[in-house]
Amino acid sequence: MNVDQYGQAHVSAKQLADLLYANPDLDIAQFQVDDPEQYNRSRAELHAELPELVKYMEQTCDLEEFDHSHQQCWYMPASYRELDIARWILDQCSNDTELQRSGQELLLYQERNLFDLLRYLKYLVDTMREHGIVWGVGRGSSVASFVLYLIGVHRINSIYYDLDIQEFLK
Repeated sequence: MNVDQYGQAHVSAKQLADLLYANPDLDIAQFQVDDPEQYNRSRAELHAELPELVKYMEQTCDLEEFDHSHQQCWYMPASYRELDIARWILDQCSNDTELQRSGQELLLYQERNLFDLLRYLKYLVDTMREHGIVWGVGRGSSVASFVLYLIGVHRINSIYYDLDIQEFLK
């Protein structure tokens, strides 16, 4: 498998065939393929009920433009996209210390234009809870964020342990 400078994975037809030999149940429609023309042409000519392969398209924009355009695409239900995440987080606070810390962190998240990320993380955590998926108690510098603790991303109360949010949002 190949990965371009934008982090997009793509495979050649030979690499895809090798993956398919190793795992016959592989959903090949999930791959971007460098050279799918012969397969897609054969599939059409034979009227085979097989998935069409997606051609890998090299990006023509610079990395910053690519990141900006992809940060606008969050695959989550409208109820989460439209959620006032700051209000929801502040409503989870039970005392002035938590309100103060959450407000401080929310300003930092807002400066970095990360509210969509917070909405997505709330959606992800809710979905994992709904389906009984287990995730870790916390890793790395993210445990310094009380907001992420309130959302449920981790289980480390950064106020209790006096962790500085600057360790996470540098």
